[in-house]
Amino acid sequence: MKKRFIAGGVVLGLVAYFAFWPTPVEPVAWDAPENKGFTGQFAVNDSLRPLRFVPIDGDFGPEDLAINSAGEVAISLHSGAIVKLDPSLSTLSLWVNTKGRPLGIEYDQDDNLLVADAYKGLLSVSPEGDIQLLADRSGDLPILYADDVDISRRSGKVYFSDASTRFGAEASGGTLEGSLLDLMEHSLSGRVIEYNLQTGESRTLVDGLSFANGIAVTHDENAILINETGEYRVLRYWIEGENRGKLEVLIDNLPGFPDNIAKAANGGYWLGLASPRSAALDGLSNSPVLRKVLQKLPSFMRPKAQAYGHIVKIDDNGKVIESLQDSSGSYPLTTGALETSKGLIVSSLTADSIAIKELKAK
Repeated sequence: MKKRFIAGGVVLGLVAYFAFWPTPVEPVAWDAPENKGFTGQFAVNDSLRPLRFVPIDGDFGPEDLAINSAGEVAISLHSGAIVKLDPSLSTLSLWVNTKGRPLGIEYDQDDNLLVADAYKGLLSVSPEGDIQLLADRSGDLPILYADDVDISRRSGKVYFSDASTRFGAEASGGTLEGSLLDLMEHSLSGRVIEYNLQTGESRTLVDGLSFANGIAVTHDENAILINETGEYRVLRYWIEGENRGKLEVLIDNLPGFPDNIAKAANGGYWLGLASPRSAALDGLSNSPVLRKVLQKLPSFMRPKAQAYGHIVKIDDNGKVIESLQDSSGSYPLTTGALETSKGLIVSSLTADSIAIKELKAK
């Protein structure tokens, strides 16, 4: 009898917990597209291997990469540090520390490094290492999760993403924690911001995005490409020409979560798929109540990112040119790639090294 009483109490406690215990997410119903998985143009392969690794001593998370006029590659790290990889792609050296979490980075034509810092906002680092805050809000909203950045050389305007206006990276306990909350909720709170270097003004160009992530100005500088992580797609927003102000889908129903995107050397764009899609999240996309229950489970019971290396190259029409994969996940959570004359440098959300893939001559 006593055992039944205890068991009943445990059951009632669990019911009360799942019914009334607060959670920060308020999931929104949506219909995930059918996941075709690693088929067709995304068929499983191991062409991302072999890789050469350059260790990061005492740090991890080389999120993004940018190359300056001297051929040095800047790399943003989890600790807030930005290090430089020498032109031979062999030696790392500490450069600056933003005291935040630098994510997307890009050099302007004067070798100032533009930094989307998830904790600070939009920063600029001079060649001498002086750090300046450019923007920490746009309109009536603070910038809570600056994610990726690029610049139009023609206009001098900067474009960067604020991944979530619901779950700030710092307030959520980190960039990964904030992204998981936003993806679970799917409330379309991400946006893309334009910053004018001449006037210091910022304005929101696109909002209503599901975790706005990678940003790349197109080769002709008439549009920007936007990785919308929570919708598994890349968008194109026209900033010049007759289509100015138009937002359209460039490629959709990707087999993973798109992270960064960057221009390739001879046309096209490299994007990183940080992890394959989650069958659990897709299956519960139209069940907000169950997703809220899922969020209340211990973290080890919730869907996790899968270690699977995947870099994709697309052209200006969204056609897949290359799909480089490492099914072993030896270099996990690939966020993107930077193409140089010495090889393709691959970045990661969690790795403790930088990976370099030699490109075959064509």
